[in-house]
Amino acid sequence: MAIWLIRAGSQGQFEQKFINENRVYVTWDGLNSDLTKMRERQELIDALSINDPDAKPKKLMNHASQVWPFAHAINMGDRVILPSKIQPVIYIGKITSNYNFDKNGTDPFFHWRSVEWLPDPIPRGHFSQDLLYSFGAFMTICRIQRNNAEERINAMEANGWKAETQRQIINQTVNYSSNQDANDEEVEIDLEELGHSQIIKLIEAKFRGHNLTRLVSAILTAQGYTCWQSPEGADGGADILAGDGPMGFGAQRICVEVKSGDGLVDRPTVDKLMGAMTKFNATQGLFVAWGGFKGNVQKELASSFFRVRLWTQHDLLEQLFMFYDKLEEDIKAELPLKRIWTVASAD
Repeated sequence: MAIWLIRAGSQGQFEQKFINENRVYVTWDGLNSDLTKMRERQELIDALSINDPDAKPKKLMNHASQVWPFAHAINMGDRVILPSKIQPVIYIGKITSNYNFDKNGTDPFFHWRSVEWLPDPIPRGHFSQDLLYSFGAFMTICRIQRNNAEERINAMEANGWKAETQRQIINQTVNYSSNQDANDEEVEIDLEELGHSQIIKLIEAKFRGHNLTRLVSAILTAQGYTCWQSPEGADGGADILAGDGPMGFGAQRICVEVKSGDGLVDRPTVDKLMGAMTKFNATQGLFVAWGGFKGNVQKELASSFFRVRLWTQHDLLEQLFMFYDKLEEDIKAELPLKRIWTVASAD
């Protein structure tokens, strides 16, 4: 059973389509030719060059190496890994159909395969760092084989998708440098995603449990709010109360709930925040879920857009980066970060 990494857009913009439709797609704009009618990879390169006439040969070959397996290498029963760009989870499924081409499909959704997804995605924290490195490849479609990934993920499934233990990793991991399959293609790692992964691990180590509330409070303080933080233990429905204006006596009064676990937060849990907003006479609410939110929680709460904000791990990191320079020195000492510039991939 091969394992394939398939991304749902560079920013995760197609994630809900993939999940809701139980399908994975090739998302190359304008590629509306039946791939099964192409017997040689050069035919695909020629088709890609028509859509991108200024592309250099290396870029065309790179794209062809990703698109070609979708029709010619993936098999029914193979496993699909879809790392979410929106939440800190990994969607996992199995291919349940052969390749399909729909010439009347909406661009870029001409090529698809059916997928049976697991009922719930798996938290990223359940996967060891070396596997997350592989999931962080720049490639949109590629086979994951390094570090004995196939056997290890099969073992995780047999163990109910619990996190790998150190002993399991030691027993199963194949040394990357000396045992790499000769047929594996070099996969370029997304350095930004790698950096985010390292920062997430550091936050989980330094700000676990109630300490995550302290980090959220520090970010809100850096934004200009005056914050009250509940002590550890029963919080009465609010982990943080934040107000704008002098001494926090402005018109904006925010009731904040922080969940530091890796489980997905459901709608009833978020609804409790709205009850707490009434209790504390808050005008707005903020729910921070390190593990993310279940299903369509964010969509269902669209009607409360002007009252409630939902922060996932991704949103919290964005706010951290935006206001890092204004954080108090003790927080920065616990979470030392440095901004760097690097050349963007031009394919």
